[in-house]
Amino acid sequence: MSIRIPQALAASLLLLLGLVAAAPPAQAVPSFARQTGMACEACHTLYPELNHFGRLFKANAYTLDNLKPVRGIDNTKSELLALSGLPPISLMVQVSQTSLAKALPDGTAPGSVSQNGTVGFPQQISLFYAGKIAPRLGAFIQLTYGNSSGTIGIDNTDIRYANALVLPEDRSLIYGIDVNNNPTIQDLWNSTPAFGFPFASSNATVPSLAGAQIAGGLAQSVAGLSVYAMWNESLYGELGLYRSAKQGAVNSVTQQTGPLDGATSNVIVGGAPYYRIAYEHNWGAHSLSVGAYGATFKLVPGAAAAGTPGTTSLAGPSNKFRDTAFDFQYQWIGDQHLVTVAGTRIKENMTLDASIADGVSQNLKNDLTTTRVTGTYYYQRKYGGALGYFSTTGSSDLGLYTAATPTPAVSGTSGKPDTTGWIAELNYMPWLNTKLTAQFTQYSKFNGGDSNYDGLGRNASDNDSIYLLAWFAF
Repeated sequence: MSIRIPQALAASLLLLLGLVAAAPPAQAVPSFARQTGMACEACHTLYPELNHFGRLFKANAYTLDNLKPVRGIDNTKSELLALSGLPPISLMVQVSQTSLAKALPDGTAPGSVSQNGTVGFPQQISLFYAGKIAPRLGAFIQLTYGNSSGTIGIDNTDIRYANALVLPEDRSLIYGIDVNNNPTIQDLWNSTPAFGFPFASSNATVPSLAGAQIAGGLAQSVAGLSVYAMWNESLYGELGLYRSAKQGAVNSVTQQTGPLDGATSNVIVGGAPYYRIAYEHNWGAHSLSVGAYGATFKLVPGAAAAGTPGTTSLAGPSNKFRDTAFDFQYQWIGDQHLVTVAGTRIKENMTLDASIADGVSQNLKNDLTTTRVTGTYYYQRKYGGALGYFSTTGSSDLGLYTAATPTPAVSGTSGKPDTTGWIAELNYMPWLNTKLTAQFTQYSKFNGGDSNYDGLGRNASDNDSIYLLAWFAF
């Protein structure tokens, strides 16, 4: 019986062979490029945004390679080992300068102001293992030093096993298992939070009061296991479950690593289910995807968040966050011009039994809506920019969003979580692994208000920022 190779799969293989032959090694993206021998434009529009081929590479567990491996086989010719001759290791360095429209108050000298202008040298250094581990098994593992913490710790991690089937009638099926530590980090599209715009941002700005749990609220503090499938390079589905996996947490009885208890904040009760479905259509130089994703998290606030004796036990009340999201992404990848338009809308419904019991919230039920829409354009993969709109709005809750003792610049007084604004970005890439960025952020509302939002005279526009970044990957 003859086996027909689907046209879509065959086209991808032919594209791969052409790229491997033509890719200039000097322009390669570090880890994956060392493994595949392909320049970064094979998988990206501009890093870290993926194109269709890059999404297939990720779905196939990062295992595609073009290096002579170290192999081991048994007496039945089954493969026991396939190590890359060159490990897919790379380094990322970010150096930055951030300035606010108005300097922050000095925390130790009332009436004075802090230095306006924060240099991150470095802002971040990350070491990556990104590529094949074994046949059909690959990983993206990031270890990061951040200037905000001054420590080295685990960052985004995505480990996956994948296989592919050739089906009748020119169809293909990719299926796999994924383990990750940040909801949506495993996603194939850049319209979801973990790898969405802005791809880099300053850590020297004023924090907003509210954000959806699925949009980074639990990053690096959970472990998720999911199964996924992609049919005919177009229809994608995933189901998973997350558990708390706190880093640096110790058991309050033994003072050693052990079971989490009420001394730890925001512990997931049982498991948190996660789902994702998306459909992508490709024609010529264009692609369009639409999808939905979401999760339900039941969290125990813990002692660090509650502060009221008797309500912190893991067997006590919990807060429930139901996140439902929709997203889209359009890409046009021409010879000279690259255009992407992407967006997401996340609706979070909260049932705050624990916060009511602790006297933290006035409302049993609250909601939060986050919207992000971004358009990017690049010319010749060297010059480009982006314009993005962001908005977080929600229920008014004087207990949840108003501090008893206002903190300058950080607190809100309206009881609302509303923060809205725009991000404009200019980029220059002299080489494909070097990006120079000027990013401008403008706020129309911040932590619930536009003027005197903290009750101490600070306006939303005072938090407008200019962020200059040099981003190197090698």
